[in-house]
Amino acid sequence: MKVAFIGLGVMGFPMAGHLKAAGHEVSVFNRSPGKAARWAEVHGGRAGASVADAVKDCEIVALCVGNDDDVRQVLAEALPAMAEGGVVVDHTTASAKLARAAADAARAAGRWFVDAPVSGGQAGAEAGQLSVMAGGEEAAVERVRPVVAAYAKAMTRIGGPGAGQLCKMVNQIAIAGLLEGLAEAIHFAKRAELDTDAVFAAISKGAAQSWQMDSRWGTMVQGKFDFGFAVDWMRKDLGIALDEARANGASLPAAALADQFYAEVQAMGGRRWDTSSLMARLERQD
Repeated sequence: MKVAFIGLGVMGFPMAGHLKAAGHEVSVFNRSPGKAARWAEVHGGRAGASVADAVKDCEIVALCVGNDDDVRQVLAEALPAMAEGGVVVDHTTASAKLARAAADAARAAGRWFVDAPVSGGQAGAEAGQLSVMAGGEEAAVERVRPVVAAYAKAMTRIGGPGAGQLCKMVNQIAIAGLLEGLAEAIHFAKRAELDTDAVFAAISKGAAQSWQMDSRWGTMVQGKFDFGFAVDWMRKDLGIALDEARANGASLPAAALADQFYAEVQAMGGRRWDTSSLMARLERQD
């Protein structure tokens, strides 16, 4: 297909690369032109001079930008320029309210919009093994599925417009609480002067096991956090979830507490540290 990818950060750059490797005709745009030029040099696609130039006549336009305002700005330029009947698939973690409004705007323009936030982080993007949570009309989701398969191991339609973003909120709420529990568990084990390798061997085979434990136990014990999904990004995501909870009446005391703890990590200079750096806050108190 003729595909455009807008936003070439640590996620978008490899995701767009997988599209090109899968045989699609790919054009890209990034607000920093140097990134788009570098992507074109590495992967052989075309760097657009603007959003409208990049998406001109494209059947599928994928986004992975920063926030709601960024998505609105891209859509204002992309919808009139892309192919009639084309689909925008938005991988940005944004609000469900934005996704619903974007779906309405796309429909009015004779296009489709799918909110499709992802889980798996930079490593998943680079390996083409992301998990995608999709919201939108079933026909639109099915149309983009073979394209998204270039960088995703799974794509699940959760429901109509906005449902993908709501699912991503569930994902981030679960991760934040899990990481605080994991940080406290390791902190306790160290204070108890236990062999943390032996503790991991014991509990990672039982009910406490999780992806976060398997992937982050060792680095958390060592105090290494200069990689992965940044605290700044997690705070943005938790802010979206907490706003939605205020609107729908959900009670999220643990998520709100984790958000407060992440604010403390930011104050420690950890804005770009991995989300497992909740451990650093506890170790600072030693």
